[in-house]
Order: sequence, then C-alpha cells, then structure tokens
Amino acid sequence: MNTLHEINYPEQQYENYTNTENTIWAMLYKRQMDIINSIASPHFSNGVSLLGFTSDSIPDFKQVNKRLKKATGWAIYAVPGLIPNDIFFHRMASKEFGATCWLRKMEQLDYLEEPDMFHDVFGHVPLLADPVISKFLEALASVAIRYLDNEMVIEYIARLYWYTIEFGLIKEEGQLKIYGAGILSSIGETKFCLTADANPIPFNVNQILQTPYIKDSFQQQYFVLDSIHQLEEAVEELKKYIHQLTIK
Repeated sequence: MNTLHEINYPEQQYENYTNTENTIWAMLYKRQMDIINSIASPHFSNGVSLLGFTSDSIPDFKQVNKRLKKATGWAIYAVPGLIPNDIFFHRMASKEFGATCWLRKMEQLDYLEEPDMFHDVFGHVPLLADPVISKFLEALASVAIRYLDNEMVIEYIARLYWYTIEFGLIKEEGQLKIYGAGILSSIGETKFCLTADANPIPFNVNQILQTPYIKDSFQQQYFVLDSIHQLEEAVEELKKYIHQLTIK
C-alpha cells in the first residue's frame, strides 16, 4: 500500500484554469442549483453560502480553507484522484478532506466515472461546514484507522459513508431533502431520487451495513434520516456492530 510520501500530491494551480473550465463550472453549478434550490437540505445549502460558492468562478482552495477552518476547523487538500484508504482516513481523522482540482470535459457534463472537482468540491465541501456532519466524518475516520487491515470492517464503514455522505436523504418539516454529495453533484440522481420510482426507506445502520453499494446505476434504495443527529448515533451503532463481528 502506498504511504503518504509516495503519493504525488498536486497543488491547485488556480491561475491555470482556462476559460473553458470556468464555463464548465458555471454550467454545472447553475444547472444543479436551479434544480436543488428547493430540495437540498439546509445542511448543504448553508455550507454553499458560508463558503461563498458561486457560478462566477471555480472555488480557490486557499479561500475555501479560510472559511472552512473558521466554521468547523476542517480543510481541503488537493489529490490526483482516488487515494489509498490509510491516507484518506488518517487525514480525515485530522479534519482534512482530499479533493480533486481537475474538472470534467464538456462532453462529460452528465456523467463521469471518477470523482472530479465538481463532485468533490461542490458536492462534498459544503457538508464539511456543518458541525454535525463534519464530526460524523471525523468519528467515522477514527474508527476506520483502527481497522485498516480488516477488509470486511472497511467495507462496512464504506457502506455507511456511501448511504449517508454520498447518497443520503433527510426528512425536514415533513419533506424529503437531499444532503448526499453523490446526489447533489449528479443531475440524473438528483432528478431520480425523489420520484415515485425511487425507494426511500427509514435510516437503519444494521441494514446499511448489510447492503452493498452500487456505482454504475441509480441507487436501489435511499436511507432517510429523521434528524441529522442520527449520524452521531450511527457511529456508536457501527462500533457495536464491529465489536460483535470481531469477537466471534
């Protein structure tokens, strides 16, 4: 497994973004915001406002970190793409979140297999400005770094992350709202997840841990929080589940 010093970490070369890249960011941003304006959870929308995201320009990581540090103590750092679990979780336990600084091409507006800056920054970073969600991520990572050599446990942690941070829904004032980054950065998933064809079900940690996630189609179910504070309880339930698993 790669170690920290073996990863070629890029820096965001902000001045090198082209007019085309800024145009792509603007198109993606406006298109998503038009759709999610009334269906995104305030836990996401408040973060967008706090961090000063707009369609006018690609976010500058340095400026984002000034606001993010002040809000929750978190920071983002540039990564070339997906990184090894040990680095991802150790840095997340230290309130650091890796984000790509490259943007999809015009012909990839609707779908991209790997996470780009729009997914990472637009989708994920506003959640880091929320105290409850950011504490959940920190706690989840702290559990993960104790079990990095246990593939089964890491899979369970990945499932909980997937069905909350990536594809989570929450009920607020009687309405289903979106907080998952994987939904909010995808126009297709955004349109689908609240339709009659989607399958929203009550949030249940044990059920999540037994539900493999899928990457190549819309989710077959969306787990719905009644309160964002269920995420705090979820980590404790995860710990109990792992303990029972590891003592057998």
